[in-house]
Amino acid sequence: MLIPFSPPRIDNKVIDEITKALQSGWITTGPRTKLFEKKIAAYCKVSNVLAVNSWTSGAELLLYWYGIKEGDEVIVPVYTYCATANIVMHRGAKVIMVDVTSDFGIDLSKIEKHITSRTKAIIPVDVGGLPTDFSKLNSLLQKQSIKDLFVAESENQTKLGRIMVLTDAAHSFGAIYDNEKVGSQTDFTVFSFHAVKNLTTAEGGAICINLPKPFNNSEVYNQLNILTLHGQNKDALAKSQKGSWEYDVVDAGFKCNMTDILASIGLVEFDRYESETLPKRKWIFEQYTAALEKQAWAITPLYKDEIRMSSFHLYLLRIKGISLEERNSIIKEIFDNDVSVNVHYKPLPLLSYYESLNYDMNDFPIAKELWETEISLPVFHDLSEEQLERVIEVVVNAVNKIKGL
Repeated sequence: MLIPFSPPRIDNKVIDEITKALQSGWITTGPRTKLFEKKIAAYCKVSNVLAVNSWTSGAELLLYWYGIKEGDEVIVPVYTYCATANIVMHRGAKVIMVDVTSDFGIDLSKIEKHITSRTKAIIPVDVGGLPTDFSKLNSLLQKQSIKDLFVAESENQTKLGRIMVLTDAAHSFGAIYDNEKVGSQTDFTVFSFHAVKNLTTAEGGAICINLPKPFNNSEVYNQLNILTLHGQNKDALAKSQKGSWEYDVVDAGFKCNMTDILASIGLVEFDRYESETLPKRKWIFEQYTAALEKQAWAITPLYKDEIRMSSFHLYLLRIKGISLEERNSIIKEIFDNDVSVNVHYKPLPLLSYYESLNYDMNDFPIAKELWETEISLPVFHDLSEEQLERVIEVVVNAVNKIKGL
């Protein structure tokens, strides 16, 4: 039987909760969505969280709210999924790509030289679930020379007075930075709850709002909530109250609210996340590392250090001394033995769209090396010990065969 890569955990608890949501009469945004938001806010130690229908829509919503437009620049790591850059293109702004370090995160030492008077935001990405070094990034943006470069062109930009930090935490729900859960370290943190994520709502995401004064984060939550509903100043729950049918549209907003059906899955997932999901994923990481670090060709991923602990989302194995062609041959050999693996990610300049915009992969040597030597191994809650041992056996045999060992 084929060992899958990352199937969702769908059991009777999930099915029962979805059924309850369907029977409740609230299948769009309602009480379950609001409860889900409150649980995430408490978990991440922020005052306000807004649930949305995807990471992508939530993150683009924030660029819109901040007033990012044509002529602006947004800095992103070159090693990320296309959504991180696509949302910048949707706003008409320019994507400024920065190379990464060997742990797959944006190289903070290379950011400053890319900052100009047109830079409006930075989107660090927690690839695989390992948090960015947020303190270093925040300190960089507080440098007076960088703040002096910033040109505010909207009310919210004037209030913040600097480059906005929007953390792409699609992979890092439950990760730890400096003894705190990821979510409260930057202006905004956006999670993904897509089907392959540690915590899923099938499709979905959530925005942690953590702006400094003079912002009122509750007011910002209300503004963003309105923007998820076409700019309508009342959601369905509010309109359902007696005598509250009338509404106004105050902005040409988006349509990206989370539904109670999706939130019902998230509530089940959330309640067992710390007790079941994270411990199992951590155990899988530890078993892979213990077995693979015995191989001279293996570079096992960093998933913890003095101030960071991963959410154990992706096991990003690298193979020393192989070419891109050899990496691809190894993957074929693994699939031929009924084990599913993946690659995270194909860097942005290798995608036809961004290549057509004259981004050059050769400008990003670290990302190029990571891409050519990386294989992501299966990590999911229902992966059995027998399956895990089989994955290790197949991977080791495949690498040894292709390398001629």
